[in-house]
Amino acid sequence: MKKQQCMLIIGSQYGDEGKGKFTDILADEYDYIVRFQGGDNAGHSIVIDGVKYKLRLIPSGIFKHDKRVVIGHGVVINPKTLINEIEYLKNNKFDVKGRLFVSNRAHIITDYHIAIDKYYEDLKGDSKVGTTLCGIGPCYSDKIQRVGVRVADLLDKNELKAKITLSLQTKKDIADKIGFGMKDIDRLVDEYYALGQKIKPYISNTIDLLNDAHKQGKKILFEGAQGTFLDIDMGTYPYVTSSSTVAGVSSGSGISITKINSVLSIVKAYTSRVGEGPFVAEIFGQDADYIRERGGEYGTVTKRPRRIGWLDLVMLKYAVNVVGTTEIALTLLDVLSGLREIKVCVAYKYNGKTISEILPSNKEYAKCKPIYKTFKGWKEDITQVTSFKNLPTTAQTYINYLSKELDVPITYISVGNDRIKTIKR
Repeated sequence: MKKQQCMLIIGSQYGDEGKGKFTDILADEYDYIVRFQGGDNAGHSIVIDGVKYKLRLIPSGIFKHDKRVVIGHGVVINPKTLINEIEYLKNNKFDVKGRLFVSNRAHIITDYHIAIDKYYEDLKGDSKVGTTLCGIGPCYSDKIQRVGVRVADLLDKNELKAKITLSLQTKKDIADKIGFGMKDIDRLVDEYYALGQKIKPYISNTIDLLNDAHKQGKKILFEGAQGTFLDIDMGTYPYVTSSSTVAGVSSGSGISITKINSVLSIVKAYTSRVGEGPFVAEIFGQDADYIRERGGEYGTVTKRPRRIGWLDLVMLKYAVNVVGTTEIALTLLDVLSGLREIKVCVAYKYNGKTISEILPSNKEYAKCKPIYKTFKGWKEDITQVTSFKNLPTTAQTYINYLSKELDVPITYISVGNDRIKTIKR
């Protein structure tokens, strides 16, 4: 399928759907690959020629030697992570010079943001969110309170000192609890100014860069992080990330939403979730363990074992609506090989009634019970299959059912980690 000028790739569940693989695959057809929200809490794994590469911040399009990648201003950047990833890429023979562009308007995560993240998560006790403790939330909080430090500030020592001073002044009440106070200002200024000098070659006005590229007819691929149900507004709040995973593409990149031509929603063939929060179709026991081990369902960043569940159509129909999905990539279908039965949650039972909506109250949503439709599984190894017609009949039935129910074409089917293990329809 010929792609249009601007395409958005977005996760339709709780993240970890396999977005990185499809960014890598589709990057061949695009000139720019853009991250527009989130931070280094969003791990992406790419398998190329049997070798797995992992990134947390830089768009995975960087693995294509002729592509330009952009970290937009909607991303919060830990400069230490950025520098480490640049070195990691160089050590693996992926040159970033002239290809990596970092927004001068993006906000900076500091060590005190990470300390605050841990402090508040511990303070919540049993109500903890399950954050990755990367300082993402506290950095976004500073941004909204208008006391944040931006990439451009790293290049001006006086401005940097003024911004860090203002930020720490708002944290005086918890200074002793987070281990940072006014006494640390000069040390922090020296440290982050030095970090700024290291990333200076990559800093750019990415709003003008992307809009000029669009005017020139260049093709732009937007790489979402996390998933629809971790969106700060449309997800299972408060068990969400700190940014807009759905609508952030425009506000976090500077490219008007009217310029987005198509939306590829990434849907895992089952569901997984990291951290706390309601999970209606969650399963336990032998099937959950089987899927977790075959799918390698452990956090890229945290290494935590992910919670496992069957596919949830109530969730996916909601995601298709709010995202504006035009096509779907179904991932990790091969993980389900060997299961005698595969289930799909088609509705919920709540207070004796059948419902098909995501309840806004987590207390109520957690009381919902899944109503399942059961499909026959398949025993065959499908990792070498290259066409839809050669998939087991039961797998075809499963895929066709999902496409019909969601009323969106499933144009890609992933049957293995490597980029070549992908069926195009």
